[in-house]
Amino acid sequence: MNILALPIIDGPVPWVVYAIAIAFVLVLLIRRPTGRWVITALLGILIGGALGLGIFLLANALDLVDSQLPVEVGYWAIAVFAAIGLAVVNLWRSRVWRKVVASLAIVWFAITGVIGVNAFFGLNPTLGSLFGVSSQGQIAIPTDGPTASPTGPLYQSWKPPAGMPKQGEQGTQEIPATASGFDARDAGIYLPPAALVDSPPPLPLVIMMMGFPGNPDPSYIGGVLDTFAAQHDGLAPIVIVADQIGGDGQTTDPACADSTTYGKAETYITTDVVNWARANLNIIDDPTSWVVAGYSNGGGCAIKYIAQDPTLFRNVLSVSGEEFPGSEDPDSVISQVYGGDEAAFEASKPINIMQAAAPGTYDGVTAVFTAGSEDGGYVASQQEIAAAAAAVGMTVTNYVIPGAGHTGDALTDGLTEGFTVLYPVLGLSAP
Repeated sequence: MNILALPIIDGPVPWVVYAIAIAFVLVLLIRRPTGRWVITALLGILIGGALGLGIFLLANALDLVDSQLPVEVGYWAIAVFAAIGLAVVNLWRSRVWRKVVASLAIVWFAITGVIGVNAFFGLNPTLGSLFGVSSQGQIAIPTDGPTASPTGPLYQSWKPPAGMPKQGEQGTQEIPATASGFDARDAGIYLPPAALVDSPPPLPLVIMMMGFPGNPDPSYIGGVLDTFAAQHDGLAPIVIVADQIGGDGQTTDPACADSTTYGKAETYITTDVVNWARANLNIIDDPTSWVVAGYSNGGGCAIKYIAQDPTLFRNVLSVSGEEFPGSEDPDSVISQVYGGDEAAFEASKPINIMQAAAPGTYDGVTAVFTAGSEDGGYVASQQEIAAAAAAVGMTVTNYVIPGAGHTGDALTDGLTEGFTVLYPVLGLSAP
């Protein structure tokens, strides 16, 4: 069994973790009910809960993450720290076995909190993805020689052969940083059912980037496209989920740019990944059939890259994307990425790039922007960038996902809305 592939959102794992945590609480609570113990236990629970609440409120007050933490995270913080408080007071005036149980419980309560918050956000489906380690093996890229690109929309000419798989395949591939030298992690790859048959047709290409912190995990977009493929005779784009963060993906943000500090993240995506796709994948080599896409940090990258060069991609999908790369910590980005050059940082913002372009530059570009209705800052950002994109001639869809925050439902529903718009544009379904 590959423990890295252990699902930690769906399935029994979260419930087992929660059940063990409850058992620890019961063991720690059950002692001879003296007045001293009742007061001590209550103090441990109350002080721990208050500490959890304080950390939650401080994180939001100081904007320590890229959006306001939802109240559900606050509930988890209070519960976990209250349980830890109960465990801590069991370390005094207790037998050795109780001290051991309390020590183990402290660790388990912390694990429970991580599993619970992750399940709420829904962004790391496996144990490996939680720690930034891919749980998927290397995918085999079909080696059939290139076939002619379709002369019209693919959905009109494609006939699925007997025995075509019902679902696509996912895995990883190393994409050499030949031009950039960027320290990228292996890319995620999604091959739809139509790519897995003998003599497959050339298919559209999606280059997607995930959030920061985050992993180049193809499971979300792969799951969404499997649903679309099932409705469209196995047709879906081939997807590369590329690593625009680099390193461990958790600590440094290159802000979608080339820099001496973090390396050439931009060149890696726009040159190395693109060249690898052309050399290794059976894709339609036409920018009208290519999509640059991203979630959160990756969404900011996607709109920046198409703003800079709308001849490379003619379609963009930004799911809960940043208004501009580096929006979470502009001061650090100006210093670390742009060498203190504030003017260069301003010039890198997608809206400024689009507004400086010649009239007609973005005619024919299709752009889809989505954000969760409960993700106020990102809704405002998406509305602003969508309005700017429409003003320079892009065909724009701006969709607010009811009830979603900056979590897994925003990602899944945003991708679904995006490909609902893009399928006919890419020739994969009728208009």
